[in-house]
Amino acid sequence: MRFTAPMLYALGVIGIFIFGGLGGIFLGSSMIDMPLHDTYFVVGHFHFIIFGAVFFGIFAAIHYWFPKMFGRMMNETLGKLHFWLTILSFVPVFFTMHLLGMAGHVRRIYNPMLYEYLHDVQWMNVFITYAAFILFMSQFIWLYNIIHSLFRGKKAEENPWQANTVDWTAPTPVPHGNFVEPMTVYRSPYEYSVPDVEADWIAQTQK
Repeated sequence: MRFTAPMLYALGVIGIFIFGGLGGIFLGSSMIDMPLHDTYFVVGHFHFIIFGAVFFGIFAAIHYWFPKMFGRMMNETLGKLHFWLTILSFVPVFFTMHLLGMAGHVRRIYNPMLYEYLHDVQWMNVFITYAAFILFMSQFIWLYNIIHSLFRGKKAEENPWQANTVDWTAPTPVPHGNFVEPMTVYRSPYEYSVPDVEADWIAQTQK
């Protein structure tokens, strides 16, 4: 396994989706769901699933397919920096919401300080605000990486990720019609560390 930026994003999808999905087990029980219903526990759980599964998947896909789409590489250092800043600010935001929900913090109130029982957990709201600001600002790294890479990114090789699948045998960037000429497939798309091959991967079109 190579821990490139797309792989980190993909692992982020799995980790966050599993972690967030555990909250759904609690909400699936009516006895637990009744006190947690319409609290920040539900907000935290929902965003773990939606943001984790969707946005980290989008980040992974764009970074991975960017060279095939545009013929240039996205910056790996900026990609990894964006991943770590995003996940290390995302988890504190929405995990802390689970704790607020268990403390009885309901949704859709403009001033939680109106409720005396929430005074002791107000520091969590402040903490979430700072973490959310970092989460928001880190997305500008992603935006800059895309725009800069479109015009100044390193020229991409035909198969920069050393992927086995046939889509990476198409020219980069991909022309109309995708493949210049028909190809013959000799291998499966998952042949890594083949004993008779020196490299740890081999294309499907290679005998």
